[in-house]
Amino acid sequence: MHLPSKAENILSQISQTTKLGDLRNLAKDIKQDHGLAMELWRTGAYFPRQLAILIMDKKLLTQEVIDKLDQDIQRHPQEEQTQLIDWLMANQLSKDKKTVALMESWENSPSALQRRIFWYYQGRLRWVGQTPPPNTETLLNAIENGLETEVPEVQWAMNFTAAQIGIFQPEHRSRCIALGERVGLYKDDMVPRNCTPNYLPELIAIQVAKLNK
Repeated sequence: MHLPSKAENILSQISQTTKLGDLRNLAKDIKQDHGLAMELWRTGAYFPRQLAILIMDKKLLTQEVIDKLDQDIQRHPQEEQTQLIDWLMANQLSKDKKTVALMESWENSPSALQRRIFWYYQGRLRWVGQTPPPNTETLLNAIENGLETEVPEVQWAMNFTAAQIGIFQPEHRSRCIALGERVGLYKDDMVPRNCTPNYLPELIAIQVAKLNK
């Protein structure tokens, strides 16, 4: 693939040992450059695509463009898929009202990656200090009905949202814990030392205890 000299210069600064902080520093120097982002994206390589996401113009991310990015991401290994789509959500899609509206329409998308982003975004709306949107009851009904049958990458995001609800909305805490106990998702996972488990009853209990310190 022949690349313009600017893209070649950027690629020469990226290697298998590149860290996310390095990519952020590169993006800070480049600033927004959608044309360059698309050149980097077309390489098909993981780190250049992460950098591309950082320098894209969010105003140009229509549903059609996102669908194409989604199809490209699906060619990566599973862990890279979720990293790239989550990175796109955090750094671009959540920054503009039009793309937020798109994310909020993806609950029943045929794309698993877009369904994941619907749920991950809903969970992120429930951080410390934020007033949760008034859709918690609807979300919990959907999680209770669909969590067990979803694909793993979407299950994680649904579980994350249930955890955030249970942690930051005490009136729903017992319901979220009961959901975790009934479904048993992640109950038998081996959790590395000093890492927080994903099993809802344990995750909620640990995070609530931290908040109450």
